[in-house]
Amino acid sequence: MGLTGLFAIGLATAVSAQDYQRPSVSGIGAVAQPEQIAAWDIDVRPDGLGLPVGKGTAEEGEELFADRCAQCHGDFGEGVDRWPVLTGGHDSLTEDRPEKTVGSYWPYSSTLFDYINRAMPYGDAKTLTPDEVYALSAYILAENEIVERDQELNQDNFAQIEMPNRANFFADDRAVSEAYTERCMSNCKAEAVNIVSAAPELDVTPEE
Repeated sequence: MGLTGLFAIGLATAVSAQDYQRPSVSGIGAVAQPEQIAAWDIDVRPDGLGLPVGKGTAEEGEELFADRCAQCHGDFGEGVDRWPVLTGGHDSLTEDRPEKTVGSYWPYSSTLFDYINRAMPYGDAKTLTPDEVYALSAYILAENEIVERDQELNQDNFAQIEMPNRANFFADDRAVSEAYTERCMSNCKAEAVNIVSAAPELDVTPEE
């Protein structure tokens, strides 16, 4: 209730004061109205819940990517300077310096749509239409050879895209697995600790 009320304060531009119901417990903020909730409830889940109605292909997204994205990410998603690389890196995850890109690492296509929709283009976020986000997503996925350039992506098929690294993500089961053991927090070492070297120049070694 508290966080909802605080969000409501920042999003109250379109709702008059008399429309609010004051909370009876905390005494601050206000109950968020449906219009306000809809304004920030834009996340997209891996199962596709939250995807807006729209469509786009890589062919449509190519020119848009060049205009809105290439200055940071390169014409083909190869990255400019230290800006993120979006393409390539296939079969590099076992190397000393893996290239974690959309195509080589990300487990869900929904993450791509969600991030572009809420945070891109850099400095001009949330200015893209759903069709433009679908087209840009299609272009990036096509450059990673995950979808065809003429394949139309929309709210019905976007979550069905099989990302190459999906199978390598799994739930953390250490709390219930047989290999899990409780961490020792006291009297864990039977023998005395033997200090074999010191770093006096860093002043980090205790006197005793």
